[in-house]
Amino acid sequence: MPLGLTLAPKVLASKTLTSWVTPVAHWYANLAGYRKYGLKYDDLVIEEYEDVQRALHRLTPREQYDRAYRMKRASHASVLHNVLPKEEWTTPQEDVRFLTPHVKEVEKEDKEREMWDTVFVSRK
Repeated sequence: MPLGLTLAPKVLASKTLTSWVTPVAHWYANLAGYRKYGLKYDDLVIEEYEDVQRALHRLTPREQYDRAYRMKRASHASVLHNVLPKEEWTTPQEDVRFLTPHVKEVEKEDKEREMWDTVFVSRK
């Protein structure tokens, strides 16, 4: 399971929890520092998982290019021991999940395939 467990649906279902957790989540995302290198959250997903590999192939050519460009730019900045100029940082509005829906779809297909592969057929 490449994406792991999530409490997001439970938190989003409660207005009180959302009002408490949202500021902490924004603080943590800024503290993580990936936005200072122009990366999005889904750029950090571990690529070695088979599900993630299959999801990466489902991205549009434009998304694949943009992701490769962000990765190359971030690695270049890292080698120089610098962050990008502030105007090139990823804003919270730009930091949308572009890979997660594809990974979830692949996981759903795998579960469905497993269900059909283990179905027991009996004769009447």
